[in-house]
Amino acid sequence: MSGHSKWATIKRKKGALDQARGKAFAKLARQLEVAAREGGGDPSANSALRTVVLKAKAAQMTNDAIDRAIKRGTGVQTGAAYEAITYEAYAPGGVAILIEALTDNRNRTASDVRSLFTKHGGAMAEPGAVSWQFGRRGIVTVPGTVPEDAVVGAAIEHGADDVSRDGESWQVSCEPSRVFDLKAALEAAGLEVVSAVSTMVSSMTVEVTDAADARAVLRIMDELDENDDVQDVFSNFDIPEAMMAEVAR
Repeated sequence: MSGHSKWATIKRKKGALDQARGKAFAKLARQLEVAAREGGGDPSANSALRTVVLKAKAAQMTNDAIDRAIKRGTGVQTGAAYEAITYEAYAPGGVAILIEALTDNRNRTASDVRSLFTKHGGAMAEPGAVSWQFGRRGIVTVPGTVPEDAVVGAAIEHGADDVSRDGESWQVSCEPSRVFDLKAALEAAGLEVVSAVSTMVSSMTVEVTDAADARAVLRIMDELDENDDVQDVFSNFDIPEAMMAEVAR
């Protein structure tokens, strides 16, 4: 979890929110299209689509944009045909990285991802070498300024599995299908929610203590995030706060 949550914090601090929002909407549109194509355009009968719709609404994507993406997926409107691909890789320092992509050109995406890791001293891994340590969880983030008893009390009451401290925030975990219901419940209880995601969480972390390795890991995460085909990136790195402040500048 450390890799994902700390990287999310870095991205928020980097700014350029409007540009980042536009890129996020484009990626969400692809996810909507694929979910609708594979399971139909009715969110009530397609749980995968419902999850992406809730994710898109949480990101403030408009209903019209959501509807257009679903129509492209069901063939009502024309659009590119995307396929889902998962890549597994290692960054410097032995950091495991799991990459989920949606692409209309498998060769282009594979080449882009491979060259990125080569450039920064990482390497692609065989299928299963990385993915075994990741499992999908719902994570709702609450500001660390909220008292612990308030977070724990509300979380337990509304079906969360665990509450843990992660830097400046509380991480409330649950089954991935319940993440947006939990978000709504915590907000109804008067708690501020920073984010709510269905994400892949590693069962172990790798502490990165070398500054050069830390910079390389963050560059890899940054460039993967900028790739239009890459939808989600999950990692198990844990960079100490002092070093993170230094290398993330």
